[in-house]
Amino acid sequence: MGNVALTRDGEVATLRIDRPRAMNALNEATLVELREHLRELAKAPARVVRVTSAGDRVFVAGADIAAMSEMGPEEARSFSHLGHEVFEALESLPSLQLAVVQGAALGGGCELLLACDLVIASEKARFGQPETNLGLLPGFAGCSRLLRRIGVGRARDLVYTGRMIDAQEAFAWGLVNRLVAPGELEEAAADWARELAQRPPLAVRRAKVAMAAAESADARTAARVEIEGFASVFATEDARDGMAAFLEKRTARFRGR
Repeated sequence: MGNVALTRDGEVATLRIDRPRAMNALNEATLVELREHLRELAKAPARVVRVTSAGDRVFVAGADIAAMSEMGPEEARSFSHLGHEVFEALESLPSLQLAVVQGAALGGGCELLLACDLVIASEKARFGQPETNLGLLPGFAGCSRLLRRIGVGRARDLVYTGRMIDAQEAFAWGLVNRLVAPGELEEAAADWARELAQRPPLAVRRAKVAMAAAESADARTAARVEIEGFASVFATEDARDGMAAFLEKRTARFRGR
């Protein structure tokens, strides 16, 4: 394994894609490495997972076009299936995932950040799904996740035209949650990750499940999931201390119990 690194600092884990000579493009080997690290994180979750990459110009340029140019339909089907599997595993982690985007996030790179809960980006970052420029289409769930994140009309615009948008437009559309100056990105991302790691983990996990149901299930099912999640946290020490802290005008101590 040499294309993806997993490190931990307390309750914050960092997944770093490191293929700078290939603009951090996602080939099969990189996706397999990412899948193995995600399996480790599923077994031993951190409260927050930062998704980062090497270099200062490109987050992830997309899937590896050199590798794809040699594929036939069956190889392409397997490659797309692998991408779906990996990004679903990322999205399904009980942790909060924070994508840290320093440069261009295109194609598979944009799909990668779409599998994360939150996105912080440099003001110089760029975003897009340019696959149709190559006679292709997004293959790692970009069509579905992009639509849910920014709406049908805007998703159609990006996919059909293959155009890039700048960080300000991505922020206005809701693709990015926070924008910072390029020289401040690392510090701002680290600060936000530490802040998120202090949130009550059991409540956050139940909220993630409820919001996932709201995206994919019918309204009644989503409501039941939310009701059960709401009820379940009342059995936790975190909720008892959180409510007591509010009434006593002190800071709560969330221990994940």
